[in-house]
Amino acid sequence: MAKLALVYGLRLLPAGEIESVGTAPIELANGNQAHVAMHLLEGENEQEIRAQLEQSLDAFFEFFPEV
Repeated sequence: MAKLALVYGLRLLPAGEIESVGTAPIELANGNQAHVAMHLLEGENEQEIRAQLEQSLDAFFEFFPEV
């Protein structure tokens, strides 16, 4: 399997201030463009957000068992 790159972004904001979450564009070396779906995790504290993030990462890698 080829070397892989995981693209992600993080930003912590007050939950009530978020109007919408879209996709983020990625420019590929061959001139094409890809998009990354952005995800929103909310919690009362760091532990709640971390638990959701870890669960999300586990689910993501289940799509790619060959990794």
